[in-house]
Amino acid sequence: MAYEQKKHKKMNTLLSIEKRNAVLLKMASLLEEERTTLIKINKEDLEAYKGDDISMFDRLKVDDFKVDEMIKSVTHLASQEDPVGVERFSFKHDNGMQVYNKTASFGTVLIIYESRPDVTVEAGGIAFKSGNKILLKGGKESLKSNLKIVELWHQALKAHGASSDWVEYLQFNRTETQAFLEKPTQKVDLIVPRGGERLIAFVKEHATCPVIISGRGNNFVYVHKEADLDIAIDVIINGKSKISACNAVDKILIDENLPNKTEFVNTLILKLSDSKIKVLGDETISKAHGVEAITSDDIWYQEFLDYKILIGEIESNQDTIAMINKYSGGHSSVIVTTNEDEAKVFMENVDTAAVYHNASTRFTDGGQLGLGGELAISTDKLHQRGPIGLQHLVTNKWYVHGNGQIR
Repeated sequence: MAYEQKKHKKMNTLLSIEKRNAVLLKMASLLEEERTTLIKINKEDLEAYKGDDISMFDRLKVDDFKVDEMIKSVTHLASQEDPVGVERFSFKHDNGMQVYNKTASFGTVLIIYESRPDVTVEAGGIAFKSGNKILLKGGKESLKSNLKIVELWHQALKAHGASSDWVEYLQFNRTETQAFLEKPTQKVDLIVPRGGERLIAFVKEHATCPVIISGRGNNFVYVHKEADLDIAIDVIINGKSKISACNAVDKILIDENLPNKTEFVNTLILKLSDSKIKVLGDETISKAHGVEAITSDDIWYQEFLDYKILIGEIESNQDTIAMINKYSGGHSSVIVTTNEDEAKVFMENVDTAAVYHNASTRFTDGGQLGLGGELAISTDKLHQRGPIGLQHLVTNKWYVHGNGQIR
């Protein structure tokens, strides 16, 4: 009993929404004050990175724009409604009991991620605002940047009399991380891995508590035979504008019955080449347009995270749906068409977290979709699909009020 009481005293009690918002706004001001220092520390991480993964290097970098985005994220979070204690359902029992179902915090959330110091701000803010303690396990390549950001979190918490335990950084190596996943030394209610397929597979293999998968991208654009070709060009080029993003486009499917198909594909290849994007083609495209041919269909499964894209021909909307459902990462997909009925069929039957009609996959982002930020983008169907925002980092609880009722 003594141990249980001691353990209970260490638990974080939900802070008032006013205090949570004050901490977030303090964090925003600290990020502004420490902007130059943070960018300087991040430069040390960049200089120490010896890998050749260009997408990881891009995600690792912190510049003025990234700091602006961090500040914007926590400031917007402070302006949002409290996601905890929201009534979802109420019921008056025949025996007089009053029943409510309300949102409730998970408790402790662990996020394991690679490279991105901005996640240390955004994930920390979303978890804290929704009443959760967060355990942050970033990659070794961003250690100095992450430790500086966590230091700012602790300053913001202490400035308003809150425990620094709300935001904790786990400075573990791979072996220590595996041991923690298999036998946590503290209670963990939810794990979110945010990174490549190897990281996700590692977490799924060793975790002993619920995991939400933030899966691979490998996003498709289908140019239907009734497409507006100017829109198609814009959507594809924009979709490939940030190669390190999970919402980047990797695969293009061209309807074989597209009018002016040859001219369109030539124009597309030229514009992609102007953007330093290497173009690969299936057998039909490579023969018709002289681009490098793929040697195996397995490449359709790959998320590139690189300056390359694959173009293929397809017979119909139904064939496109089947192909996307087979090969994509379940993240985002687009149909470009002026035919509303064909768009409806595509959007209702493609099995991805986000489906688009005549718009870029780059909008699959918590901030762009009105959530103010995201913990990750889930390709699972439980507990949340797509961007995991403030409203989704809660579970629910039943509140039942009686005056002695028994069953």
